[in-house]
Amino acid sequence: MSKTVEADAESIRARIAELVSTAEEVKLSPAARRKVDATLRRLIADLEAALGRLDPVTMPLAVFDPSNPKIIGRFTALALLAQERVPLSAVPAFYGSGVYAIYYRGDYPLYAPIRDTETPIYVGQAAPAERNARSARDQGERLAARLNEHRKNIAKAESSLSLGDFEARYLVVQSGWETAAEDYLIHLFRPLWNNETKLVFGLGKHGDAATTRANKRSPWDTLHPGRKWAEATLEDSRSPEQLDREVEEHFRRHAPVRDQGALLEAFFMELRQA
Repeated sequence: MSKTVEADAESIRARIAELVSTAEEVKLSPAARRKVDATLRRLIADLEAALGRLDPVTMPLAVFDPSNPKIIGRFTALALLAQERVPLSAVPAFYGSGVYAIYYRGDYPLYAPIRDTETPIYVGQAAPAERNARSARDQGERLAARLNEHRKNIAKAESSLSLGDFEARYLVVQSGWETAAEDYLIHLFRPLWNNETKLVFGLGKHGDAATTRANKRSPWDTLHPGRKWAEATLEDSRSPEQLDREVEEHFRRHAPVRDQGALLEAFFMELRQA
């Protein structure tokens, strides 16, 4: 039986070599070459799978690589979430760049599902002042300044939001790892105010003149008026009623993370290799 299997395998190998040789000799069109390429790649995948089934020793599903930027981003994000929350209005001046999360615990009806949960309403990063900054002093006051900017914008929306209802976590991070951590935080929480979630975005938007651009009011400014430059824009990008429906649907699809136990379980689940 083993000799038959070896002979069949050798025959297949010879046939593949013959097909490749023929393909090299014939002047294939780009489309035909792509089809041959795709077919051979599927064949390689099938052979790799067959080898795996024949090997009596099981291959791991993945090899954990601590140097992978995505892994570093996850652990940096977890380190941020381990920090104590502080009132957004009381964030002091400090050196350093890094990542942060802003939490809402007020009575605005649309945000009720995230009240008293571990799900932030907004997450972000602040890159260092100098690209190769090594120390927190070299990084500048970037993280504190970014949080202070958000504080000022939220304070302007006093008709719908109270600054006292906001808390923040922040973490000074070694230069270069802010983006990886922010990406994971957005992936994990899908915060309402982040641009990537495509819902109530616009908190970080700066004044754009509607007279010089066909600019529309951001969803954030539609729900939370107060910034004078935003009130001067021509029209809302989406109506409050549409935003209400979209946010409700968002929470149906993406339930908030209720507590740190659920947060850790979500983190662990993404690290499991089973």
